Amino acid sequence: MTTVPVVLPQGGSCGPDTSSFARLSGRIQSGIPLAPLTTFRVGGKAEWYCEPRSHLELQQCLAWARAEGIPTTLLGAGSNLLISDAGLKGLVIGTRRLRGIQLLEGGRIWAAAGEPLVNLARAAAKQGWSGLEWAIGIPGTLGGAVVMNAGAHGRAMADVLVEVQILDEEQEPCRLEPADLQFGYRRSRLQDSPWTVTGATLQLIPSRDPSQVQWETQRYLNQRLSSQPYHLPSCGSVFRNPESHPAGWLIEQVGLKGYRIGGAQISERHANFILNCHQASAKDIYRLIRLAQEKVYQQWSVLLEPEVRILGSFED
Repeated sequence: MTTVPVVLPQGGSCGPDTSSFARLSGRIQSGIPLAPLTTFRVGGKAEWYCEPRSHLELQQCLAWARAEGIPTTLLGAGSNLLISDAGLKGLVIGTRRLRGIQLLEGGRIWAAAGEPLVNLARAAAKQGWSGLEWAIGIPGTLGGAVVMNAGAHGRAMADVLVEVQILDEEQEPCRLEPADLQFGYRRSRLQDSPWTVTGATLQLIPSRDPSQVQWETQRYLNQRLSSQPYHLPSCGSVFRNPESHPAGWLIEQVGLKGYRIGGAQISERHANFILNCHQASAKDIYRLIRLAQEKVYQQWSVLLEPEVRILGSFED
């Protein structure tokens, strides 16, 4: 493992102000295994990796990668993600240390991009603010949830988002409204942009009985745990649901429920989940994804679209 000091380039009008600092307080490391940082528990190493503790350090990391001419990949809770066994080139930025929640007036709540969605749901429920009960079982961070327009039980981030804070391609801070983000089912403009989410403000419904909101939140969690497999590593739902039928139902109909390749298995409880049953490789999981797509298309003429982000090099 190699570490390098991060020194921002001097001069120019773009990027963070470098007058009061020149060096990141931590280090950017090389050769960091990514499997322990993902919910699938698979994947190779990051060429370079860092975990900034503040927005300032995040700007420094982005500026370093830009100066070096290497790509960047943001890694939140590591859910909804399949990383190649070959790992990732460039700089992987872990956002899990970028946390913070602020309760604002009128039922508005702000949080940093790395804040787990479950923490937000619990904080809102404790306050008696309704609108995030559905998010309690989503194993991701706020930043990733905004980018993917994460949702459950017929609700999604687009329903509660008021404003998102980003760093643009020049690492300049900007604020965007929902109308700017082109939200769709598990989609947003942020997925195809060079922007980096740093935080977001949500509008909830205040002044409800906290005990009632907490009860409803727990009910959603219990429902999720009873219907979906969380006893083994997975990424959550693998495919977006087509308009015709749920993806899990389609996969079950082609006889793939419980099917295994290597250490990976299509769940017997919910066929839209792929489980790491026994030291699966990323390639095992990838092959199951492709097999499910192939079989469903052959029988139903429906091409299942992955909800999971597939990063790195995969060879068929």
